[in-house]
Amino acid sequence: MKIGLFIPCFMNELYPEICKSTYKILKNLNLDIEYPLEQTCCGQPMANSGCSKDIEGLAKKFVNTFKKYDYIVAPSGSCVSMVKDHYATFFENDTDFNKVKASIYEVCEFLHDVIGVENLNINVDFNHKVGLHNSCHGHRMLKLGTPTELNIPYNSKLENILNIVKDIELVELKRKDECCGFGGTFSVSEEDISIAMGKDRIKDHLDSNAEVIVGADMSCLMHLDGIINRNNQKIKVMHITQILAGEKLSTMQGELV
Repeated sequence: MKIGLFIPCFMNELYPEICKSTYKILKNLNLDIEYPLEQTCCGQPMANSGCSKDIEGLAKKFVNTFKKYDYIVAPSGSCVSMVKDHYATFFENDTDFNKVKASIYEVCEFLHDVIGVENLNINVDFNHKVGLHNSCHGHRMLKLGTPTELNIPYNSKLENILNIVKDIELVELKRKDECCGFGGTFSVSEEDISIAMGKDRIKDHLDSNAEVIVGADMSCLMHLDGIINRNNQKIKVMHITQILAGEKLSTMQGELV
């Protein structure tokens, strides 16, 4: 299979180490990976702001760029959801778009559903207490986990993958799928609400004695990390790919104190 690596624009600029971790994980599976240099923003910031007309050019460029790949993999559930759930209005039963929509996966979704947890060549250890943050787009729209409001047995693809990591301890949160309050431009237009929601999310992890907040969407983790740093709280954030790639907390975030 030929994989097209889709790296969200903000991660390319602000978190290149996570992009490299994503590539490393896929490469360790002996997959044929390409990073098309012509890729650009998926259009999510404009969609969050109600500027739907500005998305069309980006949507068509995205489809044209990635239509040749068997799978498209990205380390961001919200960006994958943007392509799958918000591009259709610009395409009328278009074969290329239908192929892209069916082929694009968030990286944990790809590892879990396409490769299979039992086939993952991941031999790493992470001796820390971890609280898992389930970002809304990935958790509900991509079905990376079971929303608690459905009142059915809970399952999490991220937990299933993290459980193969040696020495990791996943702590139990009181509200395991509550929103962190980021929401893209929501965090700008409704700053006070966004911060209050973020503080609540962090408190749940602290109350559960987590040392690290781990998630699959760096936009949410960026929001939480900003609040943590501003309040000098003794908890860190890491993207799940950093753990799966064997990165240590001291390397990525500084020693815990």
